[in-house]
Amino acid sequence: MVEACWTTFWRNISMLELRDAIECGKLLLHYQPKVDFKTARTVGVEALLHWPHPNRGWISPDQFIPFAEKAGLVHSLTRWILRAAVEQARQWKDAGIELGLAVNVSARDLEDESFPAEIDTLCGAAGIARSALTLELTEWDLMMDPAKAEMAIQRLSAIGVRLAIDDFGTGYSGLSYLQKLPVNEIKIDKSFVSGLISEQRSIAIVRSVIDLGRNLHLVVVAEGVEDQPTWDSLAGLGCDLGQGYHICRPLAPKALTQWLSSSPWPATVMP
Repeated sequence: MVEACWTTFWRNISMLELRDAIECGKLLLHYQPKVDFKTARTVGVEALLHWPHPNRGWISPDQFIPFAEKAGLVHSLTRWILRAAVEQARQWKDAGIELGLAVNVSARDLEDESFPAEIDTLCGAAGIARSALTLELTEWDLMMDPAKAEMAIQRLSAIGVRLAIDDFGTGYSGLSYLQKLPVNEIKIDKSFVSGLISEQRSIAIVRSVIDLGRNLHLVVVAEGVEDQPTWDSLAGLGCDLGQGYHICRPLAPKALTQWLSSSPWPATVMP
């Protein structure tokens, strides 16, 4: 009983602290590059959220986003992420660095009927092309409320925002969504990519996903590219984009800007 009360207390305190972190800008975004296998250029970044807690250290989103959903904070959290990420994209654009931007959103966000209009306004105010923004959702997010998800995604697509299916292959209905929804990109889950060198089943799955993407005219991104042999294998299979520690760990904006100027995978610089 005492332990249960303490767990509830800890969670309640965490929710209060998270609300404060969102409202006071105490969260941080790091960015991980996405590199084109053919050109060896960085074509985009994924925004990844971190919470540097003063007492508990760095807390990953997997730990606190479920609390945000229970506390009704997920909409505020997503909007903070989008504002911060789009502002950073604007700064890179002003510096002449051309990068696409990917942001993870949840099923809860798609339930909000004002969400597409808010994104349209946000991109317009920052001078960022809607097509430069990719929203990443998992198959599980799409399954929460398929009707609402489809309606929201159709509206987002209509204004030019791109859609990616994250962790592709880990759910059960990915193919049906590729048929129904205006999907632009599929991301191969790193659990398959990590076995690419030694596991025949992983090789078969990755090859099949890449072939599927090619036939449907979708961009295929491999997550979890951790070493040169994996990079070489994916390039040989015809994968479009790679993301992982072999390329670059997620970095703070200033560090990533410096990395782009000296890495073997530079970004395109606008004239």
